[in-house]
Amino acid sequence: MSHNNPDPEPERTTGLEPGGGVPPGETPPAESSMPGAGPRETHNPTKGWAKGPLTVIIVLVVLFAAFFLAYAIVLML
Repeated sequence: MSHNNPDPEPERTTGLEPGGGVPPGETPPAESSMPGAGPRETHNPTKGWAKGPLTVIIVLVVLFAAFFLAYAIVLML
């Protein structure tokens, strides 16, 4: 896998002083990205909630709502 160097060549880039410096008021050349940079993605875990924790949360919410519903009915009697 061979890639070209993405950095600008100082002798061919306009606006650079000898030695690669940028004079005041001049915008430096932009960087380019390298296609092979960074780690390869070899593990792609599934996204979302597992069924167990989601079931527990739903059961707790239903019990919580049922408790307050029963409490409101008892107060009305």
